Amino acid sequence: MDLQLEKNVTNYILIGAGVLVVTFFIVFYILKRVGKDPRNILPVNFAHRIKIPLLIFLASLIAQVAVIGDIFIFKTTKEVVGHLSVIGIVVSISWFLIFSFKVFKNQMLRKYDVDTANNLKARKVYTQYTILENIIIFIIVVLALGISLMSFDNIRSIGVSVLTSAGIAGIIIGLAAQKAIATLLAGIQIAITQPIRLDDVVIVEGEWGWIEEINLTYVVVRIWDKRRLVVPTTYFIEKTFQNWTRTSADILGTVYIYVDYRIPFDEIRKEQTRLLEATDLWDGAVNVMQVTNTTEKTVEIRVLVSAKDSPTAWDLRVYLREKLLVFIQENFPESLPKTRVSLEKKE
Repeated sequence: MDLQLEKNVTNYILIGAGVLVVTFFIVFYILKRVGKDPRNILPVNFAHRIKIPLLIFLASLIAQVAVIGDIFIFKTTKEVVGHLSVIGIVVSISWFLIFSFKVFKNQMLRKYDVDTANNLKARKVYTQYTILENIIIFIIVVLALGISLMSFDNIRSIGVSVLTSAGIAGIIIGLAAQKAIATLLAGIQIAITQPIRLDDVVIVEGEWGWIEEINLTYVVVRIWDKRRLVVPTTYFIEKTFQNWTRTSADILGTVYIYVDYRIPFDEIRKEQTRLLEATDLWDGAVNVMQVTNTTEKTVEIRVLVSAKDSPTAWDLRVYLREKLLVFIQENFPESLPKTRVSLEKKE
């Protein structure tokens, strides 16, 4: 009888291995052929990217059939194979779901280009899908872990007993995790309300930079000097910050110049217009020069110009500040700031 059972097990293993190999190569071949057709939603490398979860799924499925068919001699072997096959099926399906959503996301984002000048809508969509992807992956991983653990009777009983007898401990853990939960909810709120989007230009904690990453619990800001500022998502819900590209990418730039009272303002306006028309940094929308303040020593001139985005506006401001100062130095040196001293002759 034992010899017959061992023979059945051996035959099943051999047949199962053969079925596994044949099925795997058939499915892999079909997916590879489908992926080569550009009209299909599947990416070109779809078959290669899912071959590992596909192999795990098929092997686990064959093992589960063996467990249901009760072909194993020892009970321990049956339990181990049963648990491993359940975990393999759960892990492979979770892997499929995560990769399928990534494929869906990439297909949806093909219509949007964040490299264009007017990329507000594209950044909005990219932000939504990026945060949504993180949320879905988090939920799938948690569910997969929970289902895998629940397949073990001992762990399930321990979990039930802990949940029923540790109410106070649960409350303490809940209070301790309040900050983490609030951070997760803030990430979801950012995805819905979008106070920030990917590639937005912001000023956070006195630092000027771009939104580089938006995750469930933190946001990465790329500072202009290539540093990275990591900020919790709750910051953008609870605190005040500047978003220079909230409604559009174009922005106004200001340049302040301090000169003497004898400066000819009309000449400065003419030179400013000439400089703007000679550079591609200016978008042609705003060109204003105003006297915004006077003190006992100097006159404050504010130059207001526009550019297509904040980096260009910065370059335009630097350009105008330098050229206008050179213009004043070369043509009106007497109009540079100076301190006046009046000497009275005593008789």
